[in-house]
Amino acid sequence: MEILQNEKYGIIHVTVDGRSGTEFNADFETAIKNIAEGDNRGLLMDLSALPYLKSSALRVILNAVRVINRRSGKVVLCALNGYVKEIFEGNCVKDTLTIADSVESGLNALILPVKAA
Repeated sequence: MEILQNEKYGIIHVTVDGRSGTEFNADFETAIKNIAEGDNRGLLMDLSALPYLKSSALRVILNAVRVINRRSGKVVLCALNGYVKEIFEGNCVKDTLTIADSVESGLNALILPVKAA
């Protein structure tokens, strides 16, 4: 399990590689909480390598969305597999975050609003 992050164009890009297990949740929660509490206004989360999402990881993501949205930022989830995408769509969060098909389209969804701000 790896959580990789880098910054480009003022956007934090997080790539999650592995399964949503117990050890993952603690590291993931810490990393995402630190990003959400920072001063960035854009967060791109590439979840393409995540086959499953536990409810605790969903809670971490939704908390980050709430914190970042409060400061007029934006969160984009990208490259979700079918099961993980169903989780987000089934929890009616489509109004609070953007789900993009690819990393490229996710970056495009974030770059224009961040540059305009």
